[in-house]
Amino acid sequence: MPTLLFNQTMRPIMPRPRHFSRSSTEAVPWRWALVGSLLGLLLAMVLLAPAGWLAAALNQATSGHIQLVETVGTVWTGSGKLVLTGGSGSRDRAALPGRVNWKLRPNGFALGFELNAGCCTQQPLQARAQPRWGGVSVEIGDSASEWPASLLAGLGAPWNTLQAEGRLKLVTQGLSIELFNQQSTVSGRADLTAVALTSSLTTLKPMGSYQLLFLGGNTIKVSLVTLEGRLKLSGNGRWVGSRLSFEGIASAAPGYEAALANLLNIIGRRNGPNSIITLG
Repeated sequence: MPTLLFNQTMRPIMPRPRHFSRSSTEAVPWRWALVGSLLGLLLAMVLLAPAGWLAAALNQATSGHIQLVETVGTVWTGSGKLVLTGGSGSRDRAALPGRVNWKLRPNGFALGFELNAGCCTQQPLQARAQPRWGGVSVEIGDSASEWPASLLAGLGAPWNTLQAEGRLKLVTQGLSIELFNQQSTVSGRADLTAVALTSSLTTLKPMGSYQLLFLGGNTIKVSLVTLEGRLKLSGNGRWVGSRLSFEGIASAAPGYEAALANLLNIIGRRNGPNSIITLG
């Protein structure tokens, strides 16, 4: 029987086993641990973002006219004191009595906001903001609230001169704002009623009660009427973008001209017994 000869070159070639260094195998879990830590830190920053961040954003958005101070909590659930000011460099400021509390919650692709002020809101004020392509849509829930008129003095002139006292009742119905490409469209209405209004410029207390109506549309219409009182106010205007154009008339009821003369000289341009009020 013939002998079979096997040449070494005919031996099957077996793949050499791969050898991984200990350092390379340990690096993989450390990388994942690092990624997980960074994600956890980012999530913690979002969930535990301090309330001061919201205060800073509000201050910048309103050019310093509306501020939140002495804040506690987080962006999502917190409280603070609401202050109105005359803006950057102004010394005028007025704080709302007590504190305001807020809640900010994701709602699908929108963001829900709730504000409660013990002095002024029987029910929390609610709003819902939803991003749109090139803008944002804000829906404000129907609400009724009451605020001290003295808060307006913080906004500076002319409110710091008038030093108004009384109650401001705000009622909103179907109010929504569409911000798109730096343009705004407002729907719905807001009624602001000044009840038993007084001023440091006259000894007549109260002067009266007045209603200011904002009616949404392509152009926001503004109207002012006197509900009752010795000081008579009326006027109409439009709010286009961030600019208010308003023309009104102020006058004194018969027999009260002397008591209201100083006030009428300041709030507008005198034209006989009337004072012409022009804004914008």
